[in-house]
Amino acid sequence: MRVRSRRGLTAVVVTALLLASFGIGGVGRAQTAGPPDPDFPPPLYAINGLAPSKGDNVVLRWDEELLQAVRANPGGTGPTVTARAIGVAHTSMFDAWAAYDTRAVGTRYGNKLRRPVQEHTLENKNKAISFAAYATLVDLFPSRQEDFALQMKELGYSVDGSDTSTPAKIGATAAQAVIQYRHKDGANQLGGYADTTGYQPVNTPDKVNDRWRWQPLRVPLGNPNGTVQKALTPQWAEVVPFGMTSQFGRDVPGPPELPGGDWSPEDIESLAKESANLDDPSKIKAEYWADGPRSEFPPGHWAVFAQATSRKRGHSLDDDVKLFFTLGNALMDASIAAWAWKFKVDYVRPVTGIREHYRGRQVTSWLGPYKGYGLVNGEAWIPYQELHVVTPPFPEYVSGHSTFSAAGARVLSMFTTSDTFGASVTVRAGTSRIEPRTPSHPGTPARDVTLSWPTFSAAAAEAGMSRRYGGIHFESGDMHARDLGSDVGWDAWWKAQSYIRPISTGPL
Repeated sequence: MRVRSRRGLTAVVVTALLLASFGIGGVGRAQTAGPPDPDFPPPLYAINGLAPSKGDNVVLRWDEELLQAVRANPGGTGPTVTARAIGVAHTSMFDAWAAYDTRAVGTRYGNKLRRPVQEHTLENKNKAISFAAYATLVDLFPSRQEDFALQMKELGYSVDGSDTSTPAKIGATAAQAVIQYRHKDGANQLGGYADTTGYQPVNTPDKVNDRWRWQPLRVPLGNPNGTVQKALTPQWAEVVPFGMTSQFGRDVPGPPELPGGDWSPEDIESLAKESANLDDPSKIKAEYWADGPRSEFPPGHWAVFAQATSRKRGHSLDDDVKLFFTLGNALMDASIAAWAWKFKVDYVRPVTGIREHYRGRQVTSWLGPYKGYGLVNGEAWIPYQELHVVTPPFPEYVSGHSTFSAAGARVLSMFTTSDTFGASVTVRAGTSRIEPRTPSHPGTPARDVTLSWPTFSAAAAEAGMSRRYGGIHFESGDMHARDLGSDVGWDAWWKAQSYIRPISTGPL
């Protein structure tokens, strides 16, 4: 299906309103014997000076607990499931907290759970939020129930049913309403998020019937006995959004076309050049932002950034309830919009596009770990990726990374009334997951590489560009997704305001 609309996307700057108002470093993963650890698995990378700590408020601690569950269960999560989980969990927490705020209303009960002002204490908020988080995360990740119970114990709460206090009841009640609502939202959570649309790719791992459509691959690439990729959550366009009026979020121009209407190879030719002869910083960007299995995935990455922002700026509990409620739902909507376009356009990934376009000709390719770059036959081109990962199991257009990142950057900049981020990550020499140090090779990078992001928008741009370095996305899929994600974040922001400050058009 062609996407022919060329509606321009214009950045909207509302300075007055804003001023008044918005993977991969060689970290060990083996868990030692003993009871489940509520702080496992850790992030692949820690933000310099802004890592999780026991001094975090309960919103940050439960957010990190959620991300740990995602890292521990890559086969049962992925970007879409993770984004929805962040949105659902933080909506439950917000709804529980709203009962102890004078103005905010919950998404399911409105103001019906509101408690008297004298009960609006930090102690009551902490408990209500924690009981809501616990119930929701157990529903989303039942295999991690022991870990969630340990987190409750660490916070001083019991989950044996003996706590009949009002805050505990408020938290459980708010969570149950959100859980029941989301069980029927189209994600098919109770069915293990299995596809409900009957989607079938037109190409097979062994035959390209249409060179412009997505091709599932055998993993590892080139192994005739490798596992065939299965499309991830094709039904995601059916998920009920939070702030969007359409599951597509906004219109997008579509991949480049020739004057006669056929697809243009310009993206393929540009990508072949952009992903060739990468230097160490470019390789590290491709790896750091990859966010594949055992990571938080792209939406979780922006939750990590939100955590860092909270620590850097000294947010209160109230600040973070509102921030993560808004961000979580923006990320969920970003997943819906990106996947709606992905399976409508069903566009080819670079690994297939380049191989087909340059078939019978030579093209510069990464040659594999420690082998550098060189000319190969087009049909042998490979991206700079872990050999057992290759490329994600869903169509290319538009980029999920870019949609999530633009939405996250939009919400964070609006919440803080500034685009300033000022965070960084340092990747030590030789710690690449693709080209690690060995007895016979110094590894990548040759020297420490620090990735610095002066602004949220700079981080989002780097995330998008990283997927082109890694041979995963084309320029149009990246750039169009940036506009899409920014618009999705904008809509989620204003929808969140209708719960945070109801009966008001003013910002937070």
